[in-house]
Amino acid sequence: MLVIGLTGGIGSGKSTVAEMFESLGVPIIDMDRIARQIVEPDQPALTQIKQAFGEKIIDVNGQLNRQQLSKIIFDSAKKRHQLEAILHPLIRQETKRQLAELKAPYCIIVIPLLLESEQRSLVDRILVVDVPESLQINRTMQRDGISAEQVRKILAAQVERDSRLNAADDVIDNSAEMDDIRLRIKELDQQYRALSENSL
Repeated sequence: MLVIGLTGGIGSGKSTVAEMFESLGVPIIDMDRIARQIVEPDQPALTQIKQAFGEKIIDVNGQLNRQQLSKIIFDSAKKRHQLEAILHPLIRQETKRQLAELKAPYCIIVIPLLLESEQRSLVDRILVVDVPESLQINRTMQRDGISAEQVRKILAAQVERDSRLNAADDVIDNSAEMDDIRLRIKELDQQYRALSENSL
């Protein structure tokens, strides 16, 4: 099975693009979704995070306080790496488990930090969802209710836009008109199905 790694900076619209592929019958594995599942209450990852970062990152309902944790890790590269060391092996393990269960010509793994976290070995091709930085900032501020300064800290921790585009096998311009984006996704779907057949 051909495995496509879908990535892009924060606020680039990865989830929307993934949903469009899913509507064409493509199986999607979303590492963000897996990351949320493994930090649910009573999960071992949440216990490890609490030990590493203290009780303050747990809210009154026993859930992970994501905004509090985000502030901590994007103010300190050391703390960010500490969190990644806890989460990445568990996310990778669950991703591989889900991959093993799939039967399809190709699938897409949504990996926000594909280029930052050495996850390339999981994928055959890299598909980058690209938008101008100003759009990333505006979208993320609206979606997450955080300041432009906080978004810029997150952007600073991610691979630069040019580096991401240079690493891409395929690119979707997510600032284009919606009809153009849908057309591009249909083209890529046909391309990936053909590539999958050729590799059999």
